[in-house]
Amino acid sequence: MRFIDEYRDAGAAAGLARAIRETVRNPWAIMEMCGGQTHTILKFSLEELLPPGIELVHGPGCPVCVTPVEMIDKAIAVSSVPGVIFCSFGDMLRVPGSSRSLFDAKAAGADVRVVYSPMDALETARSNPGREVVFFAIGFETTAPANATAAHEARRRGRMNFSLLVSQVLVPPAIRSILSAEDNRVQGFLAAGHVCTIMGTGEYEPIAERYRVPIVVTGFEPLDILEGIYLCVKQLESGRHEVENQYARSVSRGGNQKARSLLEEVFRVVPMKWRGIGEIAHSGLALRPEFSPWDAEAKFGVAGLAAEESSECRSGEVLRGVLKPSDCPAFGTLCDPDHPLGAPMVSSEGACAAYHRYRRRAAAEVPAR
Repeated sequence: MRFIDEYRDAGAAAGLARAIRETVRNPWAIMEMCGGQTHTILKFSLEELLPPGIELVHGPGCPVCVTPVEMIDKAIAVSSVPGVIFCSFGDMLRVPGSSRSLFDAKAAGADVRVVYSPMDALETARSNPGREVVFFAIGFETTAPANATAAHEARRRGRMNFSLLVSQVLVPPAIRSILSAEDNRVQGFLAAGHVCTIMGTGEYEPIAERYRVPIVVTGFEPLDILEGIYLCVKQLESGRHEVENQYARSVSRGGNQKARSLLEEVFRVVPMKWRGIGEIAHSGLALRPEFSPWDAEAKFGVAGLAAEESSECRSGEVLRGVLKPSDCPAFGTLCDPDHPLGAPMVSSEGACAAYHRYRRRAAAEVPAR
């Protein structure tokens, strides 16, 4: 298929792998920041093309995975209020809270509906004027403009039976948190192309300079990732620490100015707790006070709800790149897609889900000797 196959060309992949091998002189640990990149790496077995000295470390690049337990509990509490229609993207329904999931709440009678955009939820509110409609607004900077648009339109239309349960997180503070940790071993980053399509590359430059790490903005196809690794390795071997843009077909330094202006109008930057990681300063978005009538946390009185994470789930170490999913004692035993302990096992971008799907499939395809 045009525009896809050209980024999956086996000959081009072999050429990039050869260039990486010829460049590497030292061992390096490189973190990809997006769960979509992780799935591409596992699906196409890209690690097998790399020299032994290059280790790919999986980061907290899945918004579903980093949504805190108490936010899931808040979603369940709101969805269980009589008369509420709770709208969410489908991959949030099976994410476990402290005791159950939104899917469990739906099975118990809550009106939980899967939608494909926040505007679908706003239309549901228009069609059901006698009911409260809540949209679960989660994600990185990629989904934030659409969620901001829904809040903006709800206020413009005076749609008072619509609100947002917001759990928006920001990538650059997470990178700073990883680099500041005592157990950090990441030496270079593949930044998420879709996030940078919105925000641009400029906000990564101070990080690269302060922590002296290369950051390469990378796409999601096999050739994107291999080229991103090659650019990152070239910087590491030469002692450079710059921001490079492999994904120039979609990303500019300044990003999408209209989207960024809308985010500033609707949201304010706040501290945010990340599942398995803890609170990271300046890493979240919350609705500004002028949008408080459309803030579901305030409307339904769940802002103070707290919850404990599973002591058996080590997804925080996975999300920080300290542990590979298959190194977790619960992986594939106590925790699998049918009985997940944490979000990375059920999210479509989760690292644990990728390992369970692709590594197990690859093992099953190895012929017996």
